[in-house]
Amino acid sequence: MTRSLRAVSGAEIVPALREALSGSGDAVFAGPAAPDLPATVAQRVALVVQSSGSTGRPKRVALSADALLASAAASESALGQPGQWLLALPTTYIAGLNVVVRALAAGTELVSIDDGAFTAESFLAASRRMTEPVRFTSLVPAQLARIIEVDAAADALAGYSRVLLGGQAAPAQLLARAAERGIHVTRTYGASETSGGCVYDGVAIGATRVRIAGGQIELSGPTLAEGYLADPLRTDAAFVVDDATRWYRTGDAGTLADGVLSVTGRLDDVIISGGVKVSLGEVEALVRAQPGLGEAVVVRASSEKWGEVPVVVSTVAVDLASLRATVSATLGAAAAPAAVEELDALPLLASGKPDRVALAHRVNR
Repeated sequence: MTRSLRAVSGAEIVPALREALSGSGDAVFAGPAAPDLPATVAQRVALVVQSSGSTGRPKRVALSADALLASAAASESALGQPGQWLLALPTTYIAGLNVVVRALAAGTELVSIDDGAFTAESFLAASRRMTEPVRFTSLVPAQLARIIEVDAAADALAGYSRVLLGGQAAPAQLLARAAERGIHVTRTYGASETSGGCVYDGVAIGATRVRIAGGQIELSGPTLAEGYLADPLRTDAAFVVDDATRWYRTGDAGTLADGVLSVTGRLDDVIISGGVKVSLGEVEALVRAQPGLGEAVVVRASSEKWGEVPVVVSTVAVDLASLRATVSATLGAAAAPAAVEELDALPLLASGKPDRVALAHRVNR
């Protein structure tokens, strides 16, 4: 059994998703039409969302209505109550689509930020259109940082029952500033392959299970994707069955202690510098913990002498010698950044995440 697949974007996404989730409409491809998009998909598939992944190679993740609704139910249970949602993220990404599904599941009116670039002012204007006392939104760290800089917007955000923060690791300084402003933040972890966030503040929600296998985070539960559209080899590599349980291999490194997950970085972000393994994720976390560097990015660069080295990309001036000393003292000399690239602004993906592929190309040009 198959169903038609239709490319949908903009204001059409809400009614299209409503029909897809009910089974009465076409499956939805979240984004503009592409020439290689198949006309039909398996009947179980309700949504196809494209994700670039950490390498930039596109993936089309096929999700069932059951998985999406299980994610919404788990989120609502973890948040403690249904509420009204504000959409501040693009609906070409799972985090934005998740907000739409949660609003549909809760039966509340979805409020969206007006078209155009996200600003604290546009968030404030959208917040003023919210009508329910219990309200939620989902943001990435860069958006939260912008809101906190504008008092009226920060005050409005403090009125939300909960703010889900995901997409990338949140700097400790940003979380501390949010707490000072009375903003109730929950850090989320997940992927398109898990219908979005399925771990809140390190704890699995709903029926999600977490394990560490060979240092890699693996997730299981009813929110898992069907696989990658028309890509069985990639599907088989990412989704494995162990003792009758299907697991998704995230590609992230982490630890699990007393049921609390800590993500330590990407498995593919490990470089060999002078014969020593260095996790760029660990370097970036330490760099971002330094005053003023909460949005800095660490990427790999080629080195004739060392093979590969970490390079910091920042929009503010950096004292390289001091930063190298700090990183060396904690992570060892091989982890010390070899250089700093200062930019007026970081290139961003539509999701709000730094475009690491573009940054890596820039520092290796």
